[in-house]
Amino acid sequence: QSQLVESGGGLVQPGGSLRLSCAASPFAMAYFAIGWFRQVPGKEREGISCIDSTGSTKYASSFLGRFFISRDSAKPTVYLDIHNLEPDDTAVYYCAVADRCESDLRTSLYGVWGQGTRVTVSS
Repeated sequence: QSQLVESGGGLVQPGGSLRLSCAASPFAMAYFAIGWFRQVPGKEREGISCIDSTGSTKYASSFLGRFFISRDSAKPTVYLDIHNLEPDDTAVYYCAVADRCESDLRTSLYGVWGQGTRVTVSS
């Protein structure tokens, strides 16, 4: 019931946009928060944003302005829209489930993770 499946990654040119999808269970969407994270090889996984069951959102300050989280309960899917992509956005992007959406986006709060989707930003 808590399985998460990310999709939407790929090769994108700098300046482009991308929509990542996180397919979740109806149960997870109804009762839990879902967050988006990314990880570059050799670096720690960093939190981007989360959205709770009411649709309330939190963003890490470094991701404000280009990253937008949303949800469609009917799908049920959580999206991450990324605009004006930069080469430094190249990473594996993950979604995960937590009891609540906290502004510090600690990975320790998230107990179920998807397999990730790779985004490469390059010309």
